Amino acid sequence: MGPPPHSSPLQGEDDRAASLPPPERGRVGVGVIPTRRAFLASAGAALLVRPAQATPESMAAAIRQVVGEANVKPGRIKLDLPPLVENGNTVAMAVAVESPMTAQDHVKAIHVFTEKNPQPNVISVKLGPRAGKAEIQTRVRLADTQTVVAICEMSDGSFWSEKVNVIITLGACLEDPV
Repeated sequence: MGPPPHSSPLQGEDDRAASLPPPERGRVGVGVIPTRRAFLASAGAALLVRPAQATPESMAAAIRQVVGEANVKPGRIKLDLPPLVENGNTVAMAVAVESPMTAQDHVKAIHVFTEKNPQPNVISVKLGPRAGKAEIQTRVRLADTQTVVAICEMSDGSFWSEKVNVIITLGACLEDPV
């Protein structure tokens, strides 16, 4: 003799499940169990989505988000980038602002924007009078030939900018499709 039958409130549901057709395998959908191949194909399709890329319009919007309605004037800031870059993976960049860096006259922030990287905001640095000098040096990745814009915010609320056009022969910030 076998084990005694179990009495369970879900016993009727087991009978209904047994009467349903077995789930279909190999296709993706509701009530379907995907095979590994179907699952990997659908996941691979998600990877083929093009990565985000900034445009001149998105760069202008990012700048407006920083400066608001203030007028941005050229001058007082020096953006040092090489005009021709062989490899965009590591580009030396230096930004310097003419300022005495006193409590009454100092640089509050330096922002750098690009028009063709995946994100238009490259770097934002907050400064104060105790910084001594309003200079930053770093390396950035550049996706393609593009314009790079540096903007500084002064303690009096004014904004100053400089633009540099950079030619890139081998771009960075790119994802190859799998």
